[in-house]
Amino acid sequence: MDPEYVSPDAIRDRFSKAMSLMYQQEVPQYGTLLNIVRQVNEECLARSPDTFLHNEYAQAVNRLSVERHGAIRLGSARELDEIRQMFAVMGMYPVGYYDLSAAGVPVHATAFRPVTEASLAFNPFRIFTSLLRLELIDDPALRDKVAAIIAHRHIFTPRALELIAENNRQGGLKDCQAAEFVSEALETFRWHHHSPVDRTIYQQLLQQHRLIADVVCFKGPHINHLTPRTLDIDEVQRRMPQQGIAPKETIEGPPPRRCPILLRQTSFKALSENILFADQTAGTHTARFGEIEQRGQALTPKGRALYDKLLLAASAVPSDGNVDRQAQLAQAFADFPDDIASLRQQELGFFRYLRGPNRQAINLAKVSEIESLIASGHVLAEPIIYEDFLPVSAAGIFQSNLGGDTSSVSRGHPDKNAFEAALGSGVIDEFTLYATLEQASLQELWQALEAEQQPAN
Repeated sequence: MDPEYVSPDAIRDRFSKAMSLMYQQEVPQYGTLLNIVRQVNEECLARSPDTFLHNEYAQAVNRLSVERHGAIRLGSARELDEIRQMFAVMGMYPVGYYDLSAAGVPVHATAFRPVTEASLAFNPFRIFTSLLRLELIDDPALRDKVAAIIAHRHIFTPRALELIAENNRQGGLKDCQAAEFVSEALETFRWHHHSPVDRTIYQQLLQQHRLIADVVCFKGPHINHLTPRTLDIDEVQRRMPQQGIAPKETIEGPPPRRCPILLRQTSFKALSENILFADQTAGTHTARFGEIEQRGQALTPKGRALYDKLLLAASAVPSDGNVDRQAQLAQAFADFPDDIASLRQQELGFFRYLRGPNRQAINLAKVSEIESLIASGHVLAEPIIYEDFLPVSAAGIFQSNLGGDTSSVSRGHPDKNAFEAALGSGVIDEFTLYATLEQASLQELWQALEAEQQPAN
């Protein structure tokens, strides 16, 4: 990259930090949440200083402190295509396809995020981006009205679009352009108290589904939550009420484990915020909330199939109000190995392979498998962090914060082709990304081991 241009990683880092400051001003409880997460993480690292590898400790702690994911909801293919171009300036690309319609949420989605190991280590900022599925609105007249409202909406400032075009033309942005881009891009995600629709339309959309009202009745896709990462989500959940924050009743995702897998999420209840409608009537809107996540290991297709099987079995068991849901989940997941060796040997999780502390000479020609190198300390196997999302958990978070209204939308089926057509590109397969990271680490490891065997000149 031309040295006069700011790297996409640096632009993403600037943007995520600017968004965090903006959201803290808009949702003061988010600041309280950050303080709880920071305290819990510091205590976890003090108790377990080997949480991160020694030679990567400073970088890993920095990543943990800046790590955030946000969520937005879009209304049209045009908006999705333009947001893809905006995120590309920051080195964020669409990974994965998520269908939430089966759970009664009329959207499908992808996650824009960095994809290389270096970029993820620098700042793994992600935006879970949903697209409204108009075909799931049962009322044809209302569906046409929604399409007309969205068609006249412009969620980007003119200058933001100019800077995106400039980035595409010249292959990057200079420092002053990057600073302006961050400022202009923030406007897309800012909360606006004024609604461009009148109260009657808002109520009609609310009756269809709260999420539809949230997408259609505002100037743009205000950020719905900005999620910090914790090392102990159960402790954060326990402390939230002590700080005046009411968490949702249960943590979404797998149960607590010695070896965390995939993603666990919780949140505090959505805020009721004042809005002024186009007909000058006042009202309130409930959509934005605070979320926390704990990330574990990325699972292989085999591991994910086992996870989905056990989750389905757990969900089929009637919930007993006298039994802790996490304990129920833990019982259901007893068949999922909870030690590093089993996860690796049964090929359930992805690993990054690194040179170990044992630097004694070895004869690679006599080493038949990597297991012996790991056992001897010549090689370390470190779980690869899961960087993506779980559709069941996302739907659970959405529903718990959108309220218990009865919606009037059809339950759809996955339509990845339609989503990619709207996106203007394909989505990246997350399993392929993790497999690529694992294979790259193995290749680097073998090259390092072979180089050690070469006689010194």
